[in-house]
Amino acid sequence: MNEELDATGLLCPLPVLKARKRLLGLTTGTELRVLTDDPAAIVDMPHFCAEAGHTLVSSETSGDAMLWVIRKA
Repeated sequence: MNEELDATGLLCPLPVLKARKRLLGLTTGTELRVLTDDPAAIVDMPHFCAEAGHTLVSSETSGDAMLWVIRKA
């Protein structure tokens, strides 16, 4: 099961806060796809995953945005 979160237009720390809130309601192993356009997300998202114990499955650039795939711990 995969979930999606569009965090475009949000600035630090909102993309991480919204991702954390969404992940709280998901079961272990579920992947959350997060779309961001905040330049700070390049640092914030990997740091959040490392601190919270989630797996950052992938990150890629999609135009002006970044697409992150996070697997819930």
